Amino acid sequence: QVQLVESGGGLVQPGGSLRLFCTASGEIYSIFDMAWYRQAPGAERELVALISSIGRLNIGDSVKGRVTISRDDAKKAVDLQMNDLKPEDTAVYYCNMEVRRTITSFEVDYWGQGTQVTVSS
Repeated sequence: QVQLVESGGGLVQPGGSLRLFCTASGEIYSIFDMAWYRQAPGAERELVALISSIGRLNIGDSVKGRVTISRDDAKKAVDLQMNDLKPEDTAVYYCNMEVRRTITSFEVDYWGQGTQVTVSS
């Protein structure tokens, strides 16, 4: 089994910063894409940022210029640095990894349990 555990969410004032962390554990042979998604109440889940195994980035339009995603394959971890946070960034943030569990298996998407980010004064 594979588990993703997120941390780093919380309450922050507009204009502030937060750093989210996600670490994977379990039977893991390799990890392809690592990403952060978010879902606000009543809205669909949307991509915040993605980093591929070769470092290719895909950043959501609503957060471009304000977020940095980084990965550490040795630690099976992905971080998300968010700056200049706005009330509209309030959402549950989910970590996502595309994992191959063994050398012969296919890649499977795994999700964390989510961490709440609230931007409010």
